[in-house]
Amino acid sequence: MLKKLILTLSAGLIFLLSSTSNVSATHIRAGEIIARRISNSSLEFEFSIIGYTDTGSTVKFGGGDIDFGDGTVLNVESEADPVVTINLGDEVASNVFTIRHTYQAPGVYTVRFREFYRNAGVVNMANSVETPFYTETQLIIDPFYGLNNTPVLLVPPVDRGAVGATFIHNPGAYDPDGDSLSYRISVPKRNYNDTVFDYRSPIDPKFYTKVDYATANQNQDGPPTFSLDPVSGNLVWDAPGLRGEYNVAFIVEEWRNVLGTWVKLGYVTRDMQIIIEDSENERPEIIVPEDICVEAGTLIDEDIFATDPEGLPVIMEAFGGPFEFLGSPATFSPSPPDYQPSPGTLNFTWQTVCGHVRERPYEVQFKVVDTHPPPNAGPKLVDFKTWNITVVAPAPTGLTATIKSDKVIELEWDAYECANAEYIQIWRRVDSYDFTPIDCEVGMPDYAGYELIDVVDDGARSYTDDNKGQRLDVAANYCYRLVAVFPTPGGGVSYASVEACGILEINAPVITNVDVKTTSVDAGEIEVRWSPPIEIDQASFPPPYNYELFRAEELQGEKNMISLGVIADDTVFLDNGLNTRDVTYNYRVHLVDTQGGVIDTSGVASQVRLELKPLLQSIELTWDANVPWSNNTQDYPIHYIYRNRVDENDPGLLVQIASVDVNEEGFYFWDDGSFNGVPLNENLEYCYYVTTQGSYGNVALAEPLINNSQIICGQPNDKTPPCGPVNFVLDESFGCDAVLQSQSCDFSAFSNKLSWEKDPSDGCEDDVRSFNIYFSETGAEGSFNLIDNVITSTYRHVDLTSFKGCYKISAVDRSGNESELSEAVCNDNCPYFELPNVFTPNGDGRNDVFRPFYDDGTITGFDRAKCIRFVDAVVFTVFDRTGNAIYNFTSAGVENSILIDWDGRTNEGSELPSGVYFYTADVTFDVLDPKQMNKQYKGWVQIMK
Repeated sequence: MLKKLILTLSAGLIFLLSSTSNVSATHIRAGEIIARRISNSSLEFEFSIIGYTDTGSTVKFGGGDIDFGDGTVLNVESEADPVVTINLGDEVASNVFTIRHTYQAPGVYTVRFREFYRNAGVVNMANSVETPFYTETQLIIDPFYGLNNTPVLLVPPVDRGAVGATFIHNPGAYDPDGDSLSYRISVPKRNYNDTVFDYRSPIDPKFYTKVDYATANQNQDGPPTFSLDPVSGNLVWDAPGLRGEYNVAFIVEEWRNVLGTWVKLGYVTRDMQIIIEDSENERPEIIVPEDICVEAGTLIDEDIFATDPEGLPVIMEAFGGPFEFLGSPATFSPSPPDYQPSPGTLNFTWQTVCGHVRERPYEVQFKVVDTHPPPNAGPKLVDFKTWNITVVAPAPTGLTATIKSDKVIELEWDAYECANAEYIQIWRRVDSYDFTPIDCEVGMPDYAGYELIDVVDDGARSYTDDNKGQRLDVAANYCYRLVAVFPTPGGGVSYASVEACGILEINAPVITNVDVKTTSVDAGEIEVRWSPPIEIDQASFPPPYNYELFRAEELQGEKNMISLGVIADDTVFLDNGLNTRDVTYNYRVHLVDTQGGVIDTSGVASQVRLELKPLLQSIELTWDANVPWSNNTQDYPIHYIYRNRVDENDPGLLVQIASVDVNEEGFYFWDDGSFNGVPLNENLEYCYYVTTQGSYGNVALAEPLINNSQIICGQPNDKTPPCGPVNFVLDESFGCDAVLQSQSCDFSAFSNKLSWEKDPSDGCEDDVRSFNIYFSETGAEGSFNLIDNVITSTYRHVDLTSFKGCYKISAVDRSGNESELSEAVCNDNCPYFELPNVFTPNGDGRNDVFRPFYDDGTITGFDRAKCIRFVDAVVFTVFDRTGNAIYNFTSAGVENSILIDWDGRTNEGSELPSGVYFYTADVTFDVLDPKQMNKQYKGWVQIMK
């Protein structure tokens, strides 16, 4: 076919054909390819091939080929819909062909259009009249990224400028999906990966022979520049030096935030033409308002003004995404644009609706052109300005919080007014935080201290908060807000709703303090205080009350939890003999009756844990606590930082050095010594603790709740790693021989126990704070992953699928420095596989199938040493006495298939008679040692009936 001809001709023949063509066949000035997804279910796209042509040429646009990047090549003129041509004036016409194409699979496709010829006389390339016009667009089709359309470029790419005057152009790019756009300069091409001959930048010194290049910009105070703003898309040439037609190219890339990562979805290449003429005309100026943020439903009605310094009439236009909506688009007047005396006015009107909500602002480009310059003054000149409009969603309304029985709060709210929202976020905090969002402060600000606890469908109108089944804590004032979230790729979130709160009755103990009194490795002290159940039903549960206090390790959870005993009619306990330097503790209180029965339980409250990170001549502090109250409140937002080496007379005294507003700065402080102007000394150790303030937001409880962290010490710029652990071994009592002898064949509670010692060398003992545990299932280099950090010298790795695996450990010092990893210690499985010599497939329910020795709990006196263990795969073949294979089995893809369970039939399903048969079993074992991984078993089996 003729449409395939150009692609099959050699480059030399193409050039020969083009050189013999009539010179009048010159027409293409600029163009691009735009893609629009047609179907949500198939990969069908509509491509618009847009060419801007010279109306002085008799040649029609569209004779070129489009390559869809998947091996399909079509001739545009013969395959596309009829061209739509619009005369734009000034010898420029816009021509649009549309053609549809369906891709067979996701992928990356570079769509290419190539046609002869460019228009003649382009000064910054060689022989433009015989140079093909080429442009390309890239599509990345990936179901994980969602549906996608390319950006649309709304401002025509043929523009005019004047020698010595700054040229400005904006493509008016709009992404229908709301994706983010970026811009970068490219070079015009004649083919794929082939730039035009002898291309020169518009600021090549060749074009500035009549002026001093060093002062060739508009202000004559510097050399010329040619730049493209990567964010706004403003193309600025300051300033042209020689009249003529110039072609430049740039790429508009689209980006989408997918699960927190920005991914590129493709690009559109625009090849554009700039016509520069001598001129004494002066540029008009357009004035736009400050960028705005409006709530959906707002009517925007704004006048845009433009002036011409010479008082010439002006024509004003507007471009951008708001004009492209089918529902409630923006409009401007006068429309169509017409001459206006200077100063001119353009009225922009847009009734925003929920369908306009998106994360990124809309860009509206305003363009002004002066008209009718004086004779011989030169071409009309242009100015562009961009106005950013962000449309945000209204807040959900009508939120109420109702206390229910059994420590549950029921939320209800009005139906959300924006039907295009995707879901509603439920945010919660303890103690009220009053704030009114400022313009465009959407979502939940970090400083407010709310926690996202759940999301519900956008049509939901209620939610039951039972703390994910753990129930809410008594006494706490739980406060809620809602935020609506809109679907990607446009995205966007609403303003936060008005707050609604509810306080649970104090019918259980309420922990108010977990205060570190002494920091020590073995003599640490923590004071725990709680409030009695002052609102309990005393008729059902008469006082006095007894309490049982429990302590566990880490900020939350039940690790190593123990009871500290029953406390009779008291609400304070000093817990001592602790390692408060290295271990974090949490507490809970049970209300118990006189018989020891549990009436109710407090929430879990941990100590404040302070961590530090040594930096260059400074130390970074962070702290945390898991408590049922709030440690960032509006009434008590200040936490206090204490440090030693402040009082010259008593360097060991810890003195307050800072007050941190945690609502603004978070639980963070950076100590560089600036509080007193004394830099931190890298040769000294500095010690700190922090005092927090909190509240339940309940008038029945005293506030603020004041608690201290442990004291922690570190040295600035400490880069020296600690001594590594020694005598690292696996405990053999947790290995195969010790564990499996008495365990059933389906035993799966595998674990490994490790032990080691600190290096006893001088200077090592006190510096090590904890140990990192690394694990690999294979032992291969690069496959070890950190699985835990512990302060003890033993570690039990539980919930394993087998014994197999290798471990390395390292020591970590108080500054976070890590020693080198130890040598690996490994444990391997002890596989076993044995087949019996007889089975009876007679249907009596006993020994009916042939399988390896296996006890399912029904075999009396079974020898568990013969259990099949650690088998990954089995290939089993049965032969008759003549050596013919009569039954084949492989375990791949069959659940529990390693047991074989042959029923004494052939491959065709025929029952075999009683007798002796032979077999091979190729077994793959789950082991580290590759030499022990594969083994073949040969034997015989007798069928008895």
